[in-house]
Amino acid sequence: MKKQKLEEMNKKIVDDYKEHEIVLGDGSHDSTIVLIGEAPGAKEVEAKKPFVGQAGKYLEEFLEILGLDRKELYITNTVKFRPTRKSSKTGGEINRPPSKKEIEDFKEYLFDEIDTIKPKVIVTLGNVPLKTITKDEDAKIGDFHGNSSKVTINDSEYNLFPLYHPAAVIYRRELKEVYHKDLKILKDFLNRS
Repeated sequence: MKKQKLEEMNKKIVDDYKEHEIVLGDGSHDSTIVLIGEAPGAKEVEAKKPFVGQAGKYLEEFLEILGLDRKELYITNTVKFRPTRKSSKTGGEINRPPSKKEIEDFKEYLFDEIDTIKPKVIVTLGNVPLKTITKDEDAKIGDFHGNSSKVTINDSEYNLFPLYHPAAVIYRRELKEVYHKDLKILKDFLNRS
């Protein structure tokens, strides 16, 4: 039932966004955890799968600390295509944060995706998915990371556990210790849930 509903939703989103290379959610339809990133990057578009490449390396570390296998998760992004801009240095395409309109365009789909999976815990990675899930434009990961709270999506209540995006650790090495501490708190939270 869940698989069929997701397949129907996915077909519609791919049809609606023919001009983009869509990267759909991936993983177990019966997962107790939904992991949500911002948007796919170049490697994700190439593989047609979220969290591969550099982000995938951090996901492996995330899974190892939690004692989980990728197949046990459902992984998706807030925006389903790669937002890009031209690099002033190279002239090539580089990633950019998704616009408010792009986030809004995919919000209902994301909420339906979560509501179909019905996880015990939603783990957001970074500001974009946090703001989208909490419906709070002022939410900042620095204020929410490592703490669980409740959110309502499509009339159902879910546990929310925000984390810094693993890529943030690449650019801000001082976050590595914080990130690991948050993962240990998440592990304890999952063991109690």
